[in-house]
Amino acid sequence: MLTIQITTGSDVPIFRQIVEQIRAAIAGGKLRTGDPLPSVRGLANELVINHNTVAKAYSQLTRDGVIESQQGRGYFVVQRREIFTKTERVRRVNALVAPLVSEAVLLGFSEPELVSLVQKQFAKVMSDPQGKTS
Repeated sequence: MLTIQITTGSDVPIFRQIVEQIRAAIAGGKLRTGDPLPSVRGLANELVINHNTVAKAYSQLTRDGVIESQQGRGYFVVQRREIFTKTERVRRVNALVAPLVSEAVLLGFSEPELVSLVQKQFAKVMSDPQGKTS
């Protein structure tokens, strides 16, 4: 069963926390193709948040081709398909990597130290479907 935990007061918007945790659960194998997601209202009630926040997260995941809505049945994980070109995928990852590298340099990390941290996080995502970080 998927467990989503939100951190109120975080710099990361709640809808983004939901998106990231669902993506991590899929990447780590906790959610597989065809698995249902909680209903919008059900998840909103569970997290004690506005249902529009969950709807926004699900909408983002649907646009990205991660889940799909089945009329009257809910949202389901879909088989991974390439909806972005290689160029777009690289652009999206670079948009995340560039600030990471800048912050690491400012904090005094060397390239090998940063690479090691990224490798550890990658391994953690693959072994911990909830995507929790310490």
